[in-house]
Amino acid sequence: MKVYTCFPEGKAKALTMSYDDGRLQDKRLVEIFNENGIRGTFNLNYGLMEGDENRIAKDQVRELYQNHEVATHCLTHPTIARCPLIEVAREIVEDRKGLESLTGGLVRGHAYPNGSYSQEIKALFRQLGIAYARVVQTKADYELPADPLEWHPTCHHNDPELMKKAEFFAGFGKRQYLKLMYVWGHSYEFDDKNNWEVIEEFCRYMGGREDIWYATNIEIIDYMEAADRLKFSGDNGTVHNPSAASVWLQVDDRKIVEVKGGTTVTLG
Repeated sequence: MKVYTCFPEGKAKALTMSYDDGRLQDKRLVEIFNENGIRGTFNLNYGLMEGDENRIAKDQVRELYQNHEVATHCLTHPTIARCPLIEVAREIVEDRKGLESLTGGLVRGHAYPNGSYSQEIKALFRQLGIAYARVVQTKADYELPADPLEWHPTCHHNDPELMKKAEFFAGFGKRQYLKLMYVWGHSYEFDDKNNWEVIEEFCRYMGGREDIWYATNIEIIDYMEAADRLKFSGDNGTVHNPSAASVWLQVDDRKIVEVKGGTTVTLG
């Protein structure tokens, strides 16, 4: 019996977006995402929000990002690889605490400000409850992260081959692989370059596809962790899911099985 892990509802492809700094242009970007069913992660600096008219106000955070994820970007956006670890710890903990007070939920994701990080910082973040962290160096391999604390996106939205990459991803049909497209950037760049049509075209093209899971960064991490916790019998014929969330499996290229949280399922 051949068993493959799937994304939710048996899908084999996922799309996620990541945007930094919490500038006012996030409002227009969120609207574009929502119109096309795209899910995103928005990485905010709690310590820079007060009194900055160019950033999303604190009292707007919960409503604006309600269908998306809010993640950390450090309290004041320092180049953290140059900072003492005690300062890095304060930057991440205070950013988490502040953002959680605005969202009313847990904040467990991160994007490294200025793309700055080190092995010591990665280890520190794990201890401080950060589940993943995005870097700025891209890899167009469409793979899930080998190290969630060093998560390479597929491309920036200003990549001149953005739509070529989107077309490849949309047309990819080999279900023996799990594939992920991850686009990142800053929403204010669309104003700076006067090119909102770039993200509008991308979202129109990529949105609304039945074979793509539209997810936030943390949803992907949490789902794959739940999938990794599945317990299989020696012949793969029985599986137990000790997690609370469902995990989907493909059995023998023909059947999609939802293994609900806390259940044991016979696959054969």
